Order: sequence, then structure tokens, then C-alpha cells
Amino acid sequence: MDQVETIREVFQYLRQFTGTTFVIKVEYPIIQDTLFPVLMRDVAFLHQVGIRIILVPGAKERIDEILKDYHIEGKTIRGIRVTSHEAMPFIKMAAFDVANRVMTSLAASSINAVIGNWVRARGIGVVDGTDFQSAGTVDRVLTEGLRRVLEDGFVPILPCIGWNSTGRPYNISSNELAVVTAARIGAEKLFFLTAGTVFRASDFHVPDGVPVAPGGRISNFSLPDLDRFFQLNQDKEEKIELLRMARRACESGVERVHILDGRMEGALLSEIFSNLGSGTMVYSNRYAGIRPMKPTEIIDVLRLMKPFVERGILLPRTEEILAETYQDYIVFEIDDAIHACAALHLYPEGVGEIAGVAVDEQYTHLGVGPKLIGYLLDKAKEVGLKRVFVLTVATVDWFLKLGFEEADLSALPEKKRAAYDLRRRSRILVKELKE
Repeated sequence: MDQVETIREVFQYLRQFTGTTFVIKVEYPIIQDTLFPVLMRDVAFLHQVGIRIILVPGAKERIDEILKDYHIEGKTIRGIRVTSHEAMPFIKMAAFDVANRVMTSLAASSINAVIGNWVRARGIGVVDGTDFQSAGTVDRVLTEGLRRVLEDGFVPILPCIGWNSTGRPYNISSNELAVVTAARIGAEKLFFLTAGTVFRASDFHVPDGVPVAPGGRISNFSLPDLDRFFQLNQDKEEKIELLRMARRACESGVERVHILDGRMEGALLSEIFSNLGSGTMVYSNRYAGIRPMKPTEIIDVLRLMKPFVERGILLPRTEEILAETYQDYIVFEIDDAIHACAALHLYPEGVGEIAGVAVDEQYTHLGVGPKLIGYLLDKAKEVGLKRVFVLTVATVDWFLKLGFEEADLSALPEKKRAAYDLRRRSRILVKELKE
């Protein structure tokens, strides 16, 4: 069943992403890694299923190597390489050498790629007394030409070099190039494939509500959560630079930015085709949330409940029953896939029953269950209920932690009391709702 669920997720995302554009920035140490051909094969797979790919290879370490070989000294200020006119030809050599390596690796997977000069740049100039000389910043991206290349079925590769209107080259940041290109071309996703960057909760102050995956990886940030994260981690600016780049991309129109360890085999595919992912995502559009159930989702909810019914935790329900009561249900979804549900049934006595609580076990670490109960309690207050109850055989302690208290049959409304199954002997828990 785990394999079946994985296949369903893959098809769900294939349908969603076919015809869209992804910008992928790859750090140079990954290009040097023995698993790089495997990564390029995964990129080739994405291209073959109809996803348009733009690659931005990083060249920092390769530039360092070549400048050292030719005994050219340099320095970096605030993350920007001061680029002398003497160094510029060697920086171009390094940037295009790396781009050619990427193109060669794609050719091994029968993917046609092209290295191009679609980037116009301007010099950074003098900042706080430092002349950055041939270091530049992205001025504009020639998106019309870039789109033609994509439409013709090629994978464009953008080296970290930009030119001004007179043809003068500038050394530009690969990260900045990836962000600006993704924004200007209207990419749905931007990926930073890093050589080991993993945002672990143990390394930072993490705001409440930010989901942490098993193993401690911070799985995703909404923009408001990310702003709170920045406020709590102002002493770790260097470590969170990529997250700031991700926020900049989202503010510029990119829906989602993913930061992951590109040296981990299959990390890219896992991040794209799995709800849980393998890295850290920053998103500007709706990613996950709780909402009312739709009648078209009855089969999905029954499938979600099935393992809990088989274990005797939930009572069985039929399509007919859910068709009559679907308006009582809420669901938790990630990218249109349902991973949890719960219901609030109303009784004439002004009492409500919380029932049908089911959470996909792979998603319990997100704290979905308490969120569902909190949502239903708020709903109960909105409709004027004074008390809610739940019948359970296996989750007593869980509900007690959420503020419920044990009670007897007298706490149930008349209709529910008459239907109480003495053989099942469900425990009765209630929660009084304060104004």
C-alpha cells in the first residue's frame, strides 16, 4: 500500500507540473560528486515528462581553483567576489568549464542542452569605498529568447556571467541569477541544490507551528512563518542566507522555493513528487490547510479511514452515510491530497460530537490531529454549542491532553445515549466550551 500511495502521489504531481518551468541551481561540489550523473538523469526524467528545466550551475569553487592555478589573488566582501579585470578571463573560463560539464552530463541522458548569454548585467561599482570592478548584478533576463529555447525542447544552461549592452562581461552571483531568472521567466519552482545544507530544528530557534519532519528537518515555511524565523535567528545570518534568497524569489512571484542536499540520491525527485519532500520548502501560495470536505471526496475519506476501521479504532462508515453527513466533515490537505479528516455532528440539545478523526500516520508529526480538533472546537463555539463529546476506545489519553474530561452516559444527548453500544464500551469524554 505504501508503494501504491507513492505512485498516486507521483501521478498527482505529474498532472500538476507537466508544462511548467523549474529553475534549478546546482552548487559546484555536487557537479564534482560521483552521484552527479544520477542527478542529471533525474533532471532528464523531469524534462522527458514535460517539465521545462533551466539550469544554473554554481562555479565558486572552480573559480577559486583556476585563480589559484594562475596565482591571481582576490578577496570577497559581504559574499561578493571583488573581480579584477585581470581575473575576469579566468573567471569566464571557469564558469563555462562548469557549464560544459553539465551539458556533457545531460548529453549522456540524450537531452539536448545549450549554453547561452541570455543575461544582461551591470557593474556593482564602488560600495563603501570598495571598487568591485568586474563584479556585477543581474540587470535583465532576455526571457523571449529563453522561452524560444525551452519551446524548442532544449535545456538552457546559464553560466554565472552577464554582459552589458556593449559586450563587457561581469561576474555575477549564481544564486542571484537563479532567483532573478525564476522570477522573470515565471517559473513555478526554484531549487537550490546544495552540497549538504539541511535546515535542522536543533540548529535554530523555530517558531511554534513550523512543521518539523522526523529526523529534525524543517520541512517548510510560509512567508509569515519565515519572517518570524528570521526574527528569532538574527545571529545566524550566514546560515540563513539561502532562506532570504528564497523569500526574495517568492516576493518576486515564484510560488515555491526548495532548498535541499543535492548529494543525497533521489533528493530532487523526492522533493517534487512527495508531499513530505526531502528538503526545506518556502511557499507563497496555498500549500496545506484545513477546509470543509467536498462530496466528491467521499472515496478519499473512506480510504483514509480504512486502516483505523480495520484496527477497531473507528466505526465503519458507508458511502451513503458520508453522502448524508459530508457537511459535518473537515479535511486536511497538502497540494489537493487529503491526509486527515474529522467531523462535528450536531444534536438538538445544543451538544456536538467529534467523530471520525483519522490522520495518515506519515503526517502525524505535523501536529495535524490537534489542529483538526481545534478547528472543530472553534466551529462548535461559532454555532453556539456549550459542550462537545467524543466516544473512543483507543485515544483516551490523547483527548485528555487536549482538555477533555471523562464522563458517563448521562453526558450524552438522548439519541446518542439510546444508540450507545454496550459491547464496544467506548469511553466517553467531554469538553465544556467557554464563551
